[in-house]
Amino acid sequence: MKDKDDKQAMEVSAVDAEGQAFRDKLEAMFRDNPVNEGDMLFNLGMFVRSSLLAKFLAMDDLYKRIVGIPGDIFEFGVWWGQNLVLMENLRAIHEPFNKERRIIGFDTFTGYEGFTDRDVTGGVMTDGTYATTHDYKEFLSQLLETHEGNNLLGHIRGSHKLIAGNVADTSGEYFEQHPEAIVALAYFDIGTYEPTRAALEAIKPNLIPGSVILLDELTWSGSPGEAIAFKEVFRDMDYKIEKSLIYPSRSIVTVSG
Repeated sequence: MKDKDDKQAMEVSAVDAEGQAFRDKLEAMFRDNPVNEGDMLFNLGMFVRSSLLAKFLAMDDLYKRIVGIPGDIFEFGVWWGQNLVLMENLRAIHEPFNKERRIIGFDTFTGYEGFTDRDVTGGVMTDGTYATTHDYKEFLSQLLETHEGNNLLGHIRGSHKLIAGNVADTSGEYFEQHPEAIVALAYFDIGTYEPTRAALEAIKPNLIPGSVILLDELTWSGSPGEAIAFKEVFRDMDYKIEKSLIYPSRSIVTVSG
């Protein structure tokens, strides 16, 4: 039995190595390709791997769920901001005249800072992981505004807001300053217990029937803090939970009436 297990492990390792080799090749071809920059912006799909395309499709499914729900979109854990850009462009596709729906992102922009005994540390779960470059918040703000300007009614500004700092502090502060806020969608991609719990507590009074919450690491053993925080905060809530059919590692929570 041990020989069989060892053989299977070696086969898996060989597959992983081959897959990494193809990923490295794709990256090299992206860096050194014959397409001019203008055409490249129109043909980026040539270098989008199936796993990333699956994420784009999952985000589209997520947005469709809230088209009929009033309120704003919140992301807790922005990193480089790809999800925020996707949400702006999905807004332009699915509801181009809805300029009242704001898109708000929270991040330290300096990476992880501190863990509790509810978290598992090591690997990516280390202080400083997911830090962005200096002044990246300003660049991302300009990028979001540029995408907005390319979309219908782009002359109307102010649909985006980036909030830097520890989410454990900034999430509560935001909703104290905006008691009128309604949460249509909240995307959680923090992973650690303390800020996840604080943000869940902050959005809870601002949810309505049909509000959607996306939990990125709910079932990942390397990040138990998210599941613990969710179960603690939502133990008295009425909701439906399901995994994303397109991106199964993501969990979708829909608040019930």
